[in-house]
Amino acid sequence: MKPRAVCVFVALTLAVIFTGAAYADYPERNVTVVVPFPPGGASDVTARLTGNKLAERLGKSVIIENRAGANGGLGATGVKSAVPDGYTLLIGSIGVYAINPVLYKNLKYDPLKDFDLLSLLVRTPNVLVTSPDFPVTSAGDLIAHLKKNPNQVTFASSGIGSSDHLTAVLFWQNTGTSGVHVPYKGGGPAINDLMGGHANASFQNLGAVAQHIKAGKLKALAVTGEKRAAALPDVPTTAEAGIPDLVVYSWQAAAAPKGLPADVRAKLESEIAATVSSPDVKKQFNDIGFDVVGSNGPQFREFLVGETQRWKKVVEAGNITAE
Repeated sequence: MKPRAVCVFVALTLAVIFTGAAYADYPERNVTVVVPFPPGGASDVTARLTGNKLAERLGKSVIIENRAGANGGLGATGVKSAVPDGYTLLIGSIGVYAINPVLYKNLKYDPLKDFDLLSLLVRTPNVLVTSPDFPVTSAGDLIAHLKKNPNQVTFASSGIGSSDHLTAVLFWQNTGTSGVHVPYKGGGPAINDLMGGHANASFQNLGAVAQHIKAGKLKALAVTGEKRAAALPDVPTTAEAGIPDLVVYSWQAAAAPKGLPADVRAKLESEIAATVSSPDVKKQFNDIGFDVVGSNGPQFREFLVGETQRWKKVVEAGNITAE
């Protein structure tokens, strides 16, 4: 072997050895989980419940960092640009992963190309809610009110293209009604304005509003699941309420910048799935209306491809734009 070839071989061998050593003890410092929305929404709730238990399993602190903007696009773009070493993760919603790519023409990230997809964590139906004093008591009442008052009832959402926005669009299409879409910078601010009576209605993630419904701060008219939610057994499904073809689940998932070392990726997939499936965390999620999924990366990828195609059709049919 020629001297130059020997040097190259030695250098590559040492690189492999030291790279393996560098990640053998992962994590060696705290892990940051970016939530691309303000505190209080479903992504934030999911990240905090997951992060608390994940910290126990990893033996390091898991720091939740909220970076709101552009329906989650701002935070997701930041995570895309982070070093792929396992110390910066993303926990975001259906909007971040499946809707933004078909809604924004100049999106600065591609979920399928720019991230290592780690796990589909949880899913939850949306729930049609109104402010406490809004003069309806059922989905039928709301439909009748909308028909008498077209384009006068405000529907809050966590942002343009979010699942709550697109569920409202489907609702209007399926019932022959219309409303005024009011986008917020995340579910938390939208929920606060609903409770305060500054917005009339919304299709919010059940996991983010169940406690407010139980406390009487919001009125629940229907859930968009295939069956009634265990957290709200007295609230009918949209099908029971006479609204066809409105089965919608929002979901939250975890990812990391593309290029994680194989052993770090394997550890994160395993630990995250075990975290959300652990009995205590699963119960906490179930109590507020989330169903735990805890998939691995390949399963999440397959699911995401299908979801992206579904919402692409909705966006195109509704001629919805964000730019």
